[in-house]
Amino acid sequence: MSLKIRSAVSGDAAIVLQFIRDLAVYEKLGHAAVASVADIDRALFCDSPKVFALIAEWEGKPCGLALYFFNFSTFLGKHGVYLEDLFVPEKDRGKGIGKALLVRLAQIAKENDCGRLEWSVLDWNAPSIAFYKSLGAAAMDEWTIYRLTGDALSRLAGEK
Repeated sequence: MSLKIRSAVSGDAAIVLQFIRDLAVYEKLGHAAVASVADIDRALFCDSPKVFALIAEWEGKPCGLALYFFNFSTFLGKHGVYLEDLFVPEKDRGKGIGKALLVRLAQIAKENDCGRLEWSVLDWNAPSIAFYKSLGAAAMDEWTIYRLTGDALSRLAGEK
C-alpha cells in the first residue's frame, strides 16, 4: 500500500475541480457544479485563502479529495473545521482513503485548537452515513440547513 495525504498546491486546481465534478455527479447534482479551474485556483491558491484542500494519492495517483474551511462556534468559543467535500472515486473505495483523509482533517483540527470537525451528508447516502457512524460521528438531526442563493441572495443584499 502506498497512500499519501498531502495539501493541495498551486497547479492542483484541475485535479480538485475534477473531484468536485465527480462528487456532484455522484450526488445527482452535476448540473450545479459550475466552478471553473480558474475559480478553484483563485480560491485555493490566492494570497489569503479561506478554503483548503487535501489530496489523497494512491501509488502516486490522485485518488481522493477533502476540501475544508475553518468556521467558528460561539458556544465553544473555538474555531472548527467544516468539511465541504469528501470524495473518493468508486474504483478507489475500500482502501482506507476516506478514513485517511478524515484522520488528517481531525489532526488539522487538533493542531489548530478547533473544537469540532463537521460536515453535511445527503440523507439518501446510506453508505457514507454508515461510514461516518463507524468513525463515531453523530448526526445533528435537530438542525436544518437553510441557504440563500441567486436572486434570493441578491434581494436580501439589496441588489434587486
